[in-house]
Amino acid sequence: MPALTPDTIRTLTETLADLTDYLRENPDPAEALALVEPLLDEYTGLPVQFADTLRALARGVQENPDTPRTTQADLLITELRTAAWELADQHTLHYVLDDLRDLYGSSPTSEAGCCWCR
Repeated sequence: MPALTPDTIRTLTETLADLTDYLRENPDPAEALALVEPLLDEYTGLPVQFADTLRALARGVQENPDTPRTTQADLLITELRTAAWELADQHTLHYVLDDLRDLYGSSPTSEAGCCWCR
């Protein structure tokens, strides 16, 4: 795996900003859903990944010998873990995609097929 840098993470956030801008242009719903689907995947989507990232950060900070053992540090670590739980709760957003697909008649299992089936 290539080394992660602040620039690679910035590229990721710029791509998300580009997606947001694109979605504001009102693209075809099926295309929009196809673009957003990986972000809301139940197991690998952003809510789950970001929650895992925050938990890993909290663990790394807590276990680092240079982290001061203070009430403030404990509170910050707790804040990270709380945010992780709140984000992880958003994993159910993938159900919204299922409902939107049904709304537009573009379920991945529909006989007509759609962009997810090709």
